[in-house]
Amino acid sequence: MKDKKRVIWVFLIIFAIILTGGRMLAYSINITGYVRNYTGVLLQQNNKYSIVQNTISLNIEGSSDKVAFNVNPYIYQYPNESVNIGLREAYLDIYLKFIDLRIGKQEIIWGKADGVFITDIVSPKDLSNFLMPDFDEIRMGVTAVKADYYIGNNLLEFAWLPVFTPTQTPENGSIWYIAPSFSVPVTYDNSKNNITSSLKNSDVFAKFSALTSLIDFEIMVGYAWDDDPTIHIIKTIDSSKQLTAVTLIPEYHRLGIGGGSFSTTLGGFVLRGEGAFYNGKYFQSNNPSLYEGVVKKNYIDYLLGLDFTVWDIKLSSQFNQKIILNYDDNIVNDEYTNLVTFLASRRFLNDTLNLELFTYVGLNDQGLLIRPKVNYSVADGFDITLGSNIFGGDSGMFGQYNDNDIVYFKVKYSF
Repeated sequence: MKDKKRVIWVFLIIFAIILTGGRMLAYSINITGYVRNYTGVLLQQNNKYSIVQNTISLNIEGSSDKVAFNVNPYIYQYPNESVNIGLREAYLDIYLKFIDLRIGKQEIIWGKADGVFITDIVSPKDLSNFLMPDFDEIRMGVTAVKADYYIGNNLLEFAWLPVFTPTQTPENGSIWYIAPSFSVPVTYDNSKNNITSSLKNSDVFAKFSALTSLIDFEIMVGYAWDDDPTIHIIKTIDSSKQLTAVTLIPEYHRLGIGGGSFSTTLGGFVLRGEGAFYNGKYFQSNNPSLYEGVVKKNYIDYLLGLDFTVWDIKLSSQFNQKIILNYDDNIVNDEYTNLVTFLASRRFLNDTLNLELFTYVGLNDQGLLIRPKVNYSVADGFDITLGSNIFGGDSGMFGQYNDNDIVYFKVKYSF
């Protein structure tokens, strides 16, 4: 933690120097950001706080003729806890004759889906608070070299990630942490939980995107580590064939990915689609002949969405399906996993008041997450948000959090 703080302060000192000598360095410096309080209360569990967070986020940008930079430091402060200081992004843009380079820590956002990650997998996710934060805070920055080559209205994009960054999961003790459900003692073996930083362990991605009068589309490929570890299970059986202990071994595996997305206008509707083929995904299996309880399969993940407006109400619906190929009945996941999302929003009072409802519905287990939200712009840069996260169901991604219904408010000043 001390090393991280030291790095942050070095960055801040450097940019303070640039600010004071900006004219001499011929840089145009711009600083924006926000200050926010975010407080959530559980509707069950004796109305405990789900979160009390004070945030300062800065966005420092500078540019000259051929070079620009962006640094986004942030501070999360929680009552009676240590301050969390980090860098969401810190990159340098270099504009060459035929190609643009972006080097450093950055968020890379691909795809057309809302609230679902299919081809948008270059930047890993911070799920330490599940899906509760805004999506620009769920995505994590990655150290990368990204090259953009423009061909008319088309773009060829290449990203090299020299260092692996995994998904951030809830810590033990968090209301979002789900403990393993075994009736015997459980231990963790983390010996395979780290990826050595080396050239051969890099991630690589490429994307071609085109903008035409009829359709916008993207085609992407990637060879990367799965951001989510596979949990290998070692079971200890005694002489009477009774289970006595379980060892869980989180391990990351390589994936090959190919996919794309599109959007087009049909009358007053916008049709969107996104899909990907994943080669070499590991799934947990109950097959007793498998030593570590995992099996390697390919799978398809796709989505279709429709956006339209009725009586000034913006409406959007999406259907998402995951299909495990060459399926066998011992796999813990269903062969087909179906998810539907629905979004409705409308603005009032000269766009100062926005009402929004976003809903996830898991069709396999009837789990759901309902997210109503009201945002009011009190003054220029000053916003107040009141919202709720209501879970339904008994199992699955959303049903497992049935006791975590939340009401929250955010007070935010942007500058």
